[in-house]
Amino acid sequence: METNTDDFELELPKTEQEDSMTEKSEPQKSDEEMFGGTFETAEEMQKSRQKKNNSEVFEKKENGETKKNGSGKLFLIIAIVLAALALVYVVLNKSAIFQKNVPAQPKTFPQNPSKNSGGKFAVKNFHFGNSFKGNVGGEYVARLYIQGVIQEANEKYNQEWLLATIEGLKDDPYNLGILLVVDSPGGTVYESDEAYLALREYKKSGKPIWAYFESLAASGGYYISCAADTIWANRNTLTGSIGVIAGASVDATGFLEKLGVKATTFHAGKNKNMLNYNSPLTEEQRAIMQSIADDAYEQFTGIVASARQKSIEEIAAIADGRIYTARQAKANGLIDSIGSLEDAQEKFQEKIKKDFEDDSISVEFFDYKYEYEPPFLNKFFRVISGAKNPEALLDPITKAALETLAPEIKYPAYLYKN
Repeated sequence: METNTDDFELELPKTEQEDSMTEKSEPQKSDEEMFGGTFETAEEMQKSRQKKNNSEVFEKKENGETKKNGSGKLFLIIAIVLAALALVYVVLNKSAIFQKNVPAQPKTFPQNPSKNSGGKFAVKNFHFGNSFKGNVGGEYVARLYIQGVIQEANEKYNQEWLLATIEGLKDDPYNLGILLVVDSPGGTVYESDEAYLALREYKKSGKPIWAYFESLAASGGYYISCAADTIWANRNTLTGSIGVIAGASVDATGFLEKLGVKATTFHAGKNKNMLNYNSPLTEEQRAIMQSIADDAYEQFTGIVASARQKSIEEIAAIADGRIYTARQAKANGLIDSIGSLEDAQEKFQEKIKKDFEDDSISVEFFDYKYEYEPPFLNKFFRVISGAKNPEALLDPITKAALETLAPEIKYPAYLYKN
């Protein structure tokens, strides 16, 4: 029997892998389908193939550049957004939005004591770097802290900040007074008097100033507090130290001579080099420096006498530079009361109620405290050195030499800067 192979085909069973390959595979395209059109010669087909290959390479390169440009644009957009946010922050920081958010009807104090708005008042704090900005909703008493050595600037005290704060409180219709919270050993004549005068100017607005002494309120710290109408002190306070240090003289000529060292300072004016370590102090120079101390002392005692309503003679009798305990200071008339900060605040509130003739008034105390933000390099240096005080890194010989040539003034003190 003859078999006709055209009538049927023998199908052998396929494996699962072959079935899968068959389903996924596509029919093979001819050269004409792949490169478009028909070609009379092999050379034409080769040129068409090369042209298509070049086109594919260009598309890949273009896609890559598109992705790269897309990433660059995204980075630029992010940078613009960050810059815009920084600008908004600076604008808001300087605007009234961050400084005040108060109701529409402030008190007039104390010209019309019958007016008041009463009620409880919310307080919020905002700190930005070295400055302090408050957001106060309603009448308040500013608890103004004076801490550390009184000088131009240090980690606890900043003269520029203090003066700006006092000026801002004076112009704020919602501020009803200041409670000075003093914890200072004193400081320089110039800054102490400048702060005192700023507080006296504040009082011209008719607002009261009280003071509360914490552990130490001596010399320049007491000087500033003389602007207060009433002074309270903690029972463990040390205060007083009413006196002046005008400077110090160290004559190192004998010491240098033994070492075989001759130091000369060229100067014009016979007293120009006074107080220098290589110039012995003359009697004339001694009298010059004493006159400076006496003049500042006269100013100091005059301010104390006026503030405490005593005679110059009464103050001079107790103003010999010594410090006093709270009980001694009260007995001498340098303070009014002894108690806690809460006691002082309660009495201050009573005074405000009396001034306004309204016992329903409730006024919050709002803190104004300088916050030091050290520069980045200072932070970096301290982290690397492990020293909280950079002077601790000095060797003993260097420290001894510095102390000899420029001895440190021991506080409490009310002194002139060199």
